[in-house]
Amino acid sequence: MAQIARVEVPAALWRKQRRGELGAAAAAVLVAQFEADWFGTHEEPRRFEPVRMTAQILEDAAQLAAVHGLRACDAVQLASAKAVRAADPGIGRFAAFDRTLRDAAATEGFLLVGT
Repeated sequence: MAQIARVEVPAALWRKQRRGELGAAAAAVLVAQFEADWFGTHEEPRRFEPVRMTAQILEDAAQLAAVHGLRACDAVQLASAKAVRAADPGIGRFAAFDRTLRDAAATEGFLLVGT
């Protein structure tokens, strides 16, 4: 998961709350759960290992945005996933809700997780 997800995920959840798609209490719980996964807790280690944005990842993201018509943050997520897969070819799954990002990830050879 790209380092930018630290901001991107809570922002998306609070945006859903502002649009009335999610109650304030539910949004707060989901943000807290994400942050527990991101940072870990006293009982559990963190579940994510953020991928730092490097010049190469940003260059790859710019190319992916052009090729697949991705938004900037989505292109960074996909470029980060590709960098992780290059370091460990056994990692090949990709999770996202956005249809354009899912299609791009599938085109780039990832197995999609979820809906």
